Order: sequence, then structure tokens, then C-alpha cells
Amino acid sequence: MFKWKRSLNVIIAAALAGSLAACSSGGAAPKSGSEASPSAAATGSEPVKLRIMWWGSQERHEATLAALKLYSEKNPNVTFEPEYSGMDGYLDKLSTQAAANNAPDVIQLDPGWVSDWAGRNQLAQLDPTVDVSKVDPKVLKGGQSGGKQYAVPLGSVAYGMIYDKAAMEKVGMSTPQNGWSWDDFFAMAKATKGKLPSGQYFTKDYAGDYFAYTAYQYSKGKGMVMTDDGKFNIDQATFLEWTKNFEELRKDGIVPPADVNTSDKEFDPTMDLMVNGKIMLRLSFSNNYGAWDSLKKGAYALVTMPRSTEAGGWLKPSMYFAVSANSKKAEEAKKFVNWFLNDPEAGKILKTVRGLPVNKDIASSLESTMSETDKVGLALLHETEKDGQTWSPGPKGWTNFIDKDWPLVRDQLSFGKTTPEQAFEALKTAAEAYEK
Repeated sequence: MFKWKRSLNVIIAAALAGSLAACSSGGAAPKSGSEASPSAAATGSEPVKLRIMWWGSQERHEATLAALKLYSEKNPNVTFEPEYSGMDGYLDKLSTQAAANNAPDVIQLDPGWVSDWAGRNQLAQLDPTVDVSKVDPKVLKGGQSGGKQYAVPLGSVAYGMIYDKAAMEKVGMSTPQNGWSWDDFFAMAKATKGKLPSGQYFTKDYAGDYFAYTAYQYSKGKGMVMTDDGKFNIDQATFLEWTKNFEELRKDGIVPPADVNTSDKEFDPTMDLMVNGKIMLRLSFSNNYGAWDSLKKGAYALVTMPRSTEAGGWLKPSMYFAVSANSKKAEEAKKFVNWFLNDPEAGKILKTVRGLPVNKDIASSLESTMSETDKVGLALLHETEKDGQTWSPGPKGWTNFIDKDWPLVRDQLSFGKTTPEQAFEALKTAAEAYEK
């Protein structure tokens, strides 16, 4: 859920080193075979075919295709060439196309990729064509570069925690409540010492988890772990406080041993530590509640991320739409993105297949028709909206610091192969390769 993919720099370099024929080779996403081809004569406009690419579930594919069909009905000169697939291989294919100046006109991007794509001039500026007046500025920022909008969020989710209600009640624990603090979190964890049955733990070992630590540092008022202009910004005292708290939990057997901790696989019925009753609480996004609930009906509840002097949680864009900088139909592509984001009829078709729509009017119109399961996630999102932090994808070029360098420290901490002090120095040293 939390792992970002390889940086654009790495993938484009690999793509350019190989044959450009790879742009249409194995791993290509399936295309829709039911394109309408209305005559442009009916409108007097030149015909336009827009290539559009996204990943997702079958439900998302079907809803998106229905929205494209509606747009073509309203704009008979515009047709689409859709390319859609699952997440695996998506970024590799898209980056190979971009390296060959053959990216689709409209592309779906993960939040963690946008800074690299915009920074390499791969994206067209969307303002003022795309109206973002109905979108929370906290989820807009991640699609901006130099104060300009290069990608627009399509849905928003909140970052919090999910817990097993019955497991906590069984050991006489009070369940966490929205607005709880990190002091509450660690006190609750320590209170389980000696109360949990063998093989059960309070939570995962999050000592070296990038996203968990980011939430902790954010809540302490110390900002993100790297600045927007590309500087290392881990606060040493805060990092040591966090990692030493978990070091104590690890020694007391309150978090799993390293081999158990690393075996966790979210949403896997046989390997998810919470689903299998080995932990009682873990990190979660609001839109994932339905997945947890489907594995153990009615067992779980969501709660806000713990806070300190500030909120620890944030609203995060689920994904973005952007327009390729090399598109020869960029203006038509921008008009489509604007419609996709703001049209009420489109909203009725798309519903929550990309998270709660970021257009506030469309989101409000959908809430009354949501399932009870969706409403649980929505409640966390609304609670986080009150004073949640502004999410940032990080500056250009730092994706590998998060995906590769940080996990090395995480595993070393969990296995007891490094101290908190050494872990901090290792991250600080690794960051030198990325600092501008």
C-alpha cells in the first residue's frame, strides 16, 4: 500500500538504453475494443482522438470507460484510445513511452511520482483550463511545481489507523478515540505488557517505517523528513525519541520479532498480521476499510493518526490525472480533465472508484448513497479534514531514498543490527546523494 515505485530517472534511463521498439512490446495494457467514431461533421469541429492511460480494478475500468463514452456523446468530435491495466508494470510501460516521446495524452499518476515527472518537464501546465476552485488546497499541493498545477487529484483519502475492537476488549483495553495522542499510543502499548497471549502483539514494529515516522515528526511540528527544495530534514531528537520508544517495545515483546514483522503482507488472508490476530492495530488509509472489513466482517474500526502539538494524519490524493507535455492535443486533453474533475454527471458514474471525489460539491452529492462500509472511511476522512497536515510527495529525485535507502535502515532496526543513533547517521549519509 505504501511503497512507491522506482524513480522516473531510473526507468527512463533504462528505457533509453534499450530499443525503442519496447514501447509496444510485452506487458502492454489491453485496449478497449468498443470505441465510438462519430463524424466530426455534426459539430463542425476537427476530430480529436485522445489516448488515455490508467491502472485499477475492473470496477474502475468499467466506470472510466462509461465516463469516456458520456464525454464523447457530449463532444462528438472527441473519441478515446484507452489503455488500462493493473498496477504491476504500469509505471515501466508509461516511462518507456515517455522516453520515446510517445506518452498518452492523459495519464494517471501515483502521488509519489508527480514531483519527478513535473521536474523533468514531462507534464503540461493545467491552469487555468482546469478549474480547481472546488478542491481542498491540501490535496492540490502535491500536483504543483513552481506554483503551477501540473496534475490534479482525482480522489482523496485520510491517513490513520485501524484496530481490532474485540481483541482490545478481550484484554480489557479501552479502544482509541479520535484526537488521541502519541503519548496515549505508547502508554496503551506499554499497558499490554504481560496481558497478551503468546504470539499476539500490540502493533507492528514501526521504528524504521518511513510513513509512520513521517506522521510522528509531522505531529511534533518539525515538518516533512525532506524539505520541498530537496534538503535532509529528519529532526535527530525526534527520530531518536521515536526509535527508542520502539526499541523498548521490542525488548518487552510488545511488537513482533523481526521475522514475524517482515512476514506481514497486507490484505493477504494468510499473511496479514492483523487479520490473523497477531497484532491489534496498524496503519491504514480511510479508503482501505472495506478491504479489511471484507476479510473479517465488523471486526475493525478506524481512528485518526495520533497527534502531538499538531495533527499527525493528513489527507492524501489517491491518484492524479495529468496531460503529457508532448501531447499534440494538449488543450483538448485539459478540457477533458476539467470535465472529469468537475462534471456532476461524470461524478455519478465514477462514484468513489478513485477515492472520495475531490470536487466538494460532487463528494457531497454522493455521500447519501454510500454504503455503510464506505461511510466508515468517510468519517475518518472528515475527522482528518479538520486540521490534518498538508501531504507532500517530497521533492524531485528522492523516490529511491524512500523506496531503497530507508527500508535498509528499517530492517536493520527491526533485527537489532543497528542502533537508533547509527540509523540516523545512515539516513543522513544516504541523503547526501539526493540533496541539491
